[in-house]
Amino acid sequence: MALLSGCSKVSGLGYEKNLSSVNQTSISLWQGAWITAAVVGTFTAGLILYSSFAHRKKEGQEFPRQIQYHIPVEVAYTLIPFIIVAVLFAFTARDESKITDKSPAKVMHNISVNGIQWSWQFAYPEAGTKALVTGTPANPPTLYLPQGERVRFTLTSSDVVHGFWIPAFMIQIQNLPGVTNYLEFTANKIGEWPGRCNILCGRDHSRMYFKVKVVSPADYQNYLAGLKASQS
Repeated sequence: MALLSGCSKVSGLGYEKNLSSVNQTSISLWQGAWITAAVVGTFTAGLILYSSFAHRKKEGQEFPRQIQYHIPVEVAYTLIPFIIVAVLFAFTARDESKITDKSPAKVMHNISVNGIQWSWQFAYPEAGTKALVTGTPANPPTLYLPQGERVRFTLTSSDVVHGFWIPAFMIQIQNLPGVTNYLEFTANKIGEWPGRCNILCGRDHSRMYFKVKVVSPADYQNYLAGLKASQS
């Protein structure tokens, strides 16, 4: 029981469970992929070690008989990888459809995310058309999100392809010039997490950071009120 308890604490394999609605969907796929890789890797290593020791040439032994074809083995090493890939693909497609699902009835807030060389611009329509937060490489912007409330993101780019990436939330989507992408998710825990661009977009790509700050719904409304007041 102690071992199982310890495993439960690290079973996120680098990610925190339920940090966002995306984590809730993706974490089981992430775990399954690593478990599958571990099983395949262990089995393959076992076969290599077995062959290395069990079939090594012994003193006085003649060269072993060579077999050109072994149909059952060839069918197995073709069919098994196909099954593994097919299963992983099916679960990936299922979870991807959940993550990219648009649920307008559940959306409580809208935020626009525009990628620029080499920073980010966040717009909060609820606070007015001029409620913009624009960062620079030297002064990265902060993206405020309300805890437990679904947000719809409208993603665009002013110049080249950028990648809106929040690693802790297990989410990434591209900002494309001339194309508008949409993303919806809920941040479940109050705190701060780093975000960045993960598409090579030019000279200062490595400085294209932003910070995600999840606050209570009341504090989020206060933040919007502050943005609105700053326009007057």
